[in-house]
Amino acid sequence: MSVLRAGLIQTCAGDVPAENLAQTSALIREAAAEGAQLCLTPEVTNIVTFSRRLQAEILRTEDEDPSLAAYRDLAAELGRWLLIGSLALKAEDDPGQARPRFVNRSFLIDASGGIVARYDKIHMFDVEVGEGESYRESAAYRPGERAVVADTPWGRIGMTICYDLRFPALYRALAEAGAEILTIPSAFTRPTGAAHWHALLRARAIETGCFVLAPASTGEHPVIAAAGGRVRQTYGHALAVDPWGAILSDSGESVGASLVDLDLSEVAKTRARIPSLANARGFAAP
Repeated sequence: MSVLRAGLIQTCAGDVPAENLAQTSALIREAAAEGAQLCLTPEVTNIVTFSRRLQAEILRTEDEDPSLAAYRDLAAELGRWLLIGSLALKAEDDPGQARPRFVNRSFLIDASGGIVARYDKIHMFDVEVGEGESYRESAAYRPGERAVVADTPWGRIGMTICYDLRFPALYRALAEAGAEILTIPSAFTRPTGAAHWHALLRARAIETGCFVLAPASTGEHPVIAAAGGRVRQTYGHALAVDPWGAILSDSGESVGASLVDLDLSEVAKTRARIPSLANARGFAAP
């Protein structure tokens, strides 16, 4: 099967996982009703919060996480594949840590509810955005160490998450491993999104000759005041980009589901026009 109808889900999640699950599940159902064969959700689909205390209280390991179990059941019910952009989870194997460690993990789930592949975010967002806005993911999250490519009925998917977008070597490695679709679920900040989001996504598509699917978070995310978290704002603009770098779909800033049809035969055609993967040569570092 070379044609894929994908549903890009754009949400405004907060710090109550059950509410986020209800919002996202409804949008997945909406996309599936419109013929989406693969639905993709944003980064940290289950919880968007700055509160490490809240995360320590409510996050669970993969085996215990209710959101993951619910999404697996939903995939089986609908008979659709799901790319759960990522879930914030407790790390399973960090004994002796003074504080809980988390993982930011993406899941590819097939139409029977089985987990086909999982990917832990490699690059930690440790950044001073400006105007008092700072992020230190490495203070709480354990980075992944392995790139992941997975087979689907439509083509091979290379799985990444958000800040990975700024590290092009990862995407070349995925393309060289056979990826035809790159997934980049994200919760981009508004300042960095406005400056770089579209340019970076188009660049990754052009450099690799892959389709890029980037579901996104949007808006001002609700918080529980008692949890001590501050308000977070994200850029939105869930994007689908073809292998030539053309934008196929842009969700703007609204919560919703956007449908896009991908002809996977375009990957081979584009790579034949500009064979940059085949023409790459090794070189001595400066």
